[in-house]
Amino acid sequence: MERKKPIRRRFKRCTVRLLIDYWCEGRIGSDYATTLGAGGLFIESSEPWEAGIALTVRFRLPGDDALHVIPGRVAWVHQPKQDPSGARAPGMAIEFTDNAGSATLARALESWAEAFAAQA
Repeated sequence: MERKKPIRRRFKRCTVRLLIDYWCEGRIGSDYATTLGAGGLFIESSEPWEAGIALTVRFRLPGDDALHVIPGRVAWVHQPKQDPSGARAPGMAIEFTDNAGSATLARALESWAEAFAAQA
């Protein structure tokens, strides 16, 4: 049995359920993100956009009034029919392309995680 290489990520990700608005020229969408990190997010969608499309996402972290509006691009897509077993949700991975927006989000995620840990 061949062992898969571990995935190396620049940023930690957390499991979430956040409503995300996203748009680009002439197209808009609104779906839920299931993972989020300072470098990007995964949006579950039965109609994901094509890889490479530049877009902007908008969302708020739970319990936070700050509105995050961050440009990005569709890094990869998992089409609905790619996994008939349903083990992998259809959708698209968004890579943030704005370093300032990513840095602001990273600080907000740290604060959010600390507040969540304090409540537990």
